[in-house]
Amino acid sequence: WEKMHSFKMILFPCHRRYPTVEIRAEAFNGSTHVAVPSDSAFLKALLLELRLIDDHIFVEHRDTCTRINHSSVYSVRTEGGDLWPVLAFQKSGLIYACLPLVEESLEPQPPLLTVTGLSQGLALLLGIVEYISPSRKNEAEMSTKIGQLRNLLIQACPLGTPLNTNIRSLNNSFDDIQEIPTDENQPAWRSNTYKGKPQVNICITEKVKCMQYDKRDVVDTWQVYGAVNCKCDIEGSAPNVTIGLNLPTNAPPLQDIVVHHCVTSVDPAMLTSTSAEPLDDSVFNGPYKFPFIPPSDSFNLCYYTSQVPVPPILGCYQLTEEGSQLKITVNLKLHESIKNSFEYCEARIPFFNRGPITQLEYKVSYGQLDLSREKSLLIWILGQKFPKSLEVSLTGTVSFGTADKGHPTDYVCTGNTAYVKLYFRIPDFTLTGCYADQHSVQIFVPGKPKITASRELISSDYYIWNSKAPAPMVYKTL
Repeated sequence: WEKMHSFKMILFPCHRRYPTVEIRAEAFNGSTHVAVPSDSAFLKALLLELRLIDDHIFVEHRDTCTRINHSSVYSVRTEGGDLWPVLAFQKSGLIYACLPLVEESLEPQPPLLTVTGLSQGLALLLGIVEYISPSRKNEAEMSTKIGQLRNLLIQACPLGTPLNTNIRSLNNSFDDIQEIPTDENQPAWRSNTYKGKPQVNICITEKVKCMQYDKRDVVDTWQVYGAVNCKCDIEGSAPNVTIGLNLPTNAPPLQDIVVHHCVTSVDPAMLTSTSAEPLDDSVFNGPYKFPFIPPSDSFNLCYYTSQVPVPPILGCYQLTEEGSQLKITVNLKLHESIKNSFEYCEARIPFFNRGPITQLEYKVSYGQLDLSREKSLLIWILGQKFPKSLEVSLTGTVSFGTADKGHPTDYVCTGNTAYVKLYFRIPDFTLTGCYADQHSVQIFVPGKPKITASRELISSDYYIWNSKAPAPMVYKTL
């Protein structure tokens, strides 16, 4: 989840509060903030709002005809004011409720669709329903599950943010969860303690986004952004780990670095290096060291960007109409600095706003050309390597039948405005050259840890536009 949301759980007799996120609510809501009352006061107010107590008495703020609720979102009146939005519903004799965080002022009330926490809260509550419901006819079993639920929520929603709404999947692991850390130095993000041989897994994933036009008056653009994912299985309540990232000599520096909250300290210059400014000699170029106390689960240690000098694959696409046919030419070249070893590499050539392809004549210098089942997409499979020349080409003519309502359409790509989109993955390679040195990983725990490191480059929105037609302006600004 990209944002934190606060949830107050009500499941008789189970509830859970997140005080740190209640403080966030006060900061977001400002003068419109309504504090969450005590558990008993909140429960009484919720039962009143749901007409489960005093249903025979007319309560003006609840029963007036001007207030008709069409959803499961309520405004619960408390001594401190109206608490909104409270998501609540009844299922099999139980009440499930939560209070999502609204990251803005509450006056006027924002539309429900803009409160992203509502959908997250509903997913979490439905996960609890799925966990509880099979035991609703067995009182002893239900009591046991409710007793386990509080511990399960530590994994599912550790700091007020739903990480896993499938509560049933956590059922077998509740015995390993420590509700109260045995060590006062154990950080909140380490919800359990690992037992076993220490091991650390590091994976650097870089994605490259590219827009190529093959035009003198339009500049090609490309971006690379990376994420360093870690999984640290280490004993101890607060183990210290340090991971370093390295770059080859004369490689462009890492920029726009964002680190995980578990990182304890970094060089300030690392965080101020930004791609918004031109590169100069003062740009921070390492070493990139990250000391941290790892969470129990897999997490992204940091994110970064870099201004690499060239895209991995250069391309040219030409599409012209000749009578009732389209003539296409595609040329691709792998840059000599790129590792020529792909897990997969293919070019997809879509034909929007036209009928199904009825005739196809083509010639490829390398690879295999397939036609999609709906006959609107050409798939050029290049396989796992480019030829020794590092260049491949495709030429052909395409004819179309009559389009029907079910055929693919696109409001941006009309006429000859079209593109080729590349999909590829190169294992054990990054465009920046960034890598994690296994020998530089420091772990201050007994025993010799097992360190594994991997890296990969993946395409993301890699477009080559038809140079014989104008590309949409929206793509020129990317």
